[in-house]
Amino acid sequence: MIRTVESQPSASAPVLAAYSYCETVTGQQARNFAYGIRLLPTPKRRAMSALYAFSRRVDDIGDGPLADDVKVARLEDTRALLTRIREGAVEEDDTDPVAVALAHAAAHFPIPLGGLDELIDGVQMDLRGETYETWDDLKVYCRCVAGAIGRLSLGVFGTEPGARGVERASEYADTLGLALQLTNILRDVREDAGNGRTYLPADDLAKFGCSAGFAGPTPPEGSDFAGLVHFEVRRARALFAEGYRLLPMLDRRSGACVAAMAGIYRRLLDRIERDPEAVLRGRVSLPGREKAYVAVRGLSGLDTRHAARRTVGRRA
Repeated sequence: MIRTVESQPSASAPVLAAYSYCETVTGQQARNFAYGIRLLPTPKRRAMSALYAFSRRVDDIGDGPLADDVKVARLEDTRALLTRIREGAVEEDDTDPVAVALAHAAAHFPIPLGGLDELIDGVQMDLRGETYETWDDLKVYCRCVAGAIGRLSLGVFGTEPGARGVERASEYADTLGLALQLTNILRDVREDAGNGRTYLPADDLAKFGCSAGFAGPTPPEGSDFAGLVHFEVRRARALFAEGYRLLPMLDRRSGACVAAMAGIYRRLLDRIERDPEAVLRGRVSLPGREKAYVAVRGLSGLDTRHAARRTVGRRA
């Protein structure tokens, strides 16, 4: 069972300033996740913002304009920083606010920091230009860049004492990360193609006549692009359904956070399913009012209750 400290961790002025920096980064750049993070109590919200800020740094290195050899060096520097955090070698007066905040969070929550090593591994896969023949191949990448984030987040959330099936909580958190990442891949298929990246499995692309790629705002000639999208949407929905079994294992506000973040992506999936070619014309997104509604729904516990009923029904 994963538990967390529910009381407010003591924090010095430098640590509070470091958390404030991370929360600013999260608020400005985590367009979807910020809606969920706001629902958490202060200690967990701060810890999640530290995780996000470190993860964002890794992603920005991979997606930035630097030469690949410089990116590789920066990623190794970031991995070395993570080692210092793991070893407790980051002082509160360190000049790197992300390191200070993450070190404090890791000292107060059982965060499996190895997940951030996996994230770095995933970004290095991008730099090598790896492609994926099958869904099993793609899952390896998704587990690095998203499944690991689910497991890291679970270290902050903790699980409720006496929750049924809690020994599988980490597995469900990982699966929910895969669902979110597959949704991201569908949403960003045109943008990724423009950056020379292809994530969807080659087997799936060939099956639906899409091996030529997505260089323009229309599908490859003669392809069944809608069929491809609907196939991947069904896969993502199955992952969401499995991952949602985590919700009844969390306390109310942690469950609300997860339900809000996942709910936003499920609604993105709905939009993509209704108009598959929209992802070739531009980025599909939700208006702020709809994200706020999903957050309120998550706080109501409705998704958690539904997930609990489905879990009980499967056992019956």
